[in-house]
Amino acid sequence: MNEKVATELKGSVRGDVILPDDGRYDEARKVYNAMIDKRPAVVVRCTGVADVIAAVKAARAAGLAVAIRGGGHSVPGFGTADDALVVDLGRMRGIRVDPATKTARAEGGATWGDFNHATHAFGLATTGGIISTTGIAGLTLGGGIGYLTRGAGLSLDNLISADVVTADGSFVTANAKENQDLFWALRGGGGNFGVVTSFQYKLQPVRNITGGPMFFEKEDAEKVMRTFDEYISRAPRELGAFFAWQIAPPLPFIPEDRHGDTLCVLVACWTGPPSEAEEALAPLRGAADVVAAHVGPMPYPALNSAFDGLVPPGLQHYWKAVFAKDLSDGAIEAHLANGPKVPVVNSTMHIYPINGAVHDVASDATAFGHREAKYAMVIAGMWPDPAQNEASTQWVKNYYKGLAPHAEEGGYINFAAGDDMNRVRANFGVNYDRLCDVKAKYDSENVFRHNQNISPA
Repeated sequence: MNEKVATELKGSVRGDVILPDDGRYDEARKVYNAMIDKRPAVVVRCTGVADVIAAVKAARAAGLAVAIRGGGHSVPGFGTADDALVVDLGRMRGIRVDPATKTARAEGGATWGDFNHATHAFGLATTGGIISTTGIAGLTLGGGIGYLTRGAGLSLDNLISADVVTADGSFVTANAKENQDLFWALRGGGGNFGVVTSFQYKLQPVRNITGGPMFFEKEDAEKVMRTFDEYISRAPRELGAFFAWQIAPPLPFIPEDRHGDTLCVLVACWTGPPSEAEEALAPLRGAADVVAAHVGPMPYPALNSAFDGLVPPGLQHYWKAVFAKDLSDGAIEAHLANGPKVPVVNSTMHIYPINGAVHDVASDATAFGHREAKYAMVIAGMWPDPAQNEASTQWVKNYYKGLAPHAEEGGYINFAAGDDMNRVRANFGVNYDRLCDVKAKYDSENVFRHNQNISPA
């Protein structure tokens, strides 16, 4: 970045403008995935929309691509890039809840922990992620799968409006009445179209839930998966649940002699009447003999943050994703062959159901292109020691290779890896060509290319 543009940028933003010679630079360029080591031209820690506009205009003036960092959780490290201008929204975390209209407006740097804390005070929630430190922005723009999906839809299905700074530095609002093409594309098209500075969501009445994890022997995994698959097809929509592999962490409710053992898990979240919780959870609990469980009434935000301790910032990450229309015999075989080899306590594989309310929405109503799938699966390789990079990455690749023949061609973009660029068309599915047209309109020069990138038509 030339000195003139840098000086002008410093004079036009209230936030920090951090260049490579700044003592704060190494900290400012860090992202969640410690495997990512990029050297951006400048990091702008924005304090508001005016800073975002100034940063995008400066990037254009300097001929730099823009990397957008919301919560900073992007596994491929899209929140940074060599020689790019990083628009860091981490200081923009304000949230305003309107209990009368059951809506909330949140700035683009907010996390789901921020959001749930704000809405829980009013007994309200919307579909968020599984880890509370995840940013609302990336999760929503890519889809938004979480505990409430079956009843409330994806996070993007609850998006009412978005404020966006586009590639030329313009500020626009996108909703059902204004810039409808952009609003359509934002709901599933990722960070391809601009910097979303504010999201407005509709909220559901959710205060306390009944849920938590149930651990089973890995030898019972086939029985557990088949029970889960059958029940989730007909379960009340107030039930959210997912299947996982998990090395037992040293938690008080797990027998001490089982700490470190590889088990399989069902994690449940019942948002219906508490009096009906036992009946709703019974089929899951009865899938096999339970080794350990921590299921009971709790505030919704408590479940949403329950696994944060397993995924602190600074781990090495490599993930792969698949969508599947069913849990076929072949898929179950692949899970049984690879899941028990989960390498460390941080790594896992989750099977998230995306039926129920997700299937109520037409495939072309939003840019999310895989409404026909019943499951989104993620093989999430996460480990602390870089010496394990090769072995742990290979576990993820082997698992994916086993699942791929029994899955859709594409995977959920929020779970995709940096080496998945050859799958972009498949990952966006049936709506890819239309997304290319919207991209050409709002970002014809592909300024926002550090993402699961859509080519301008």
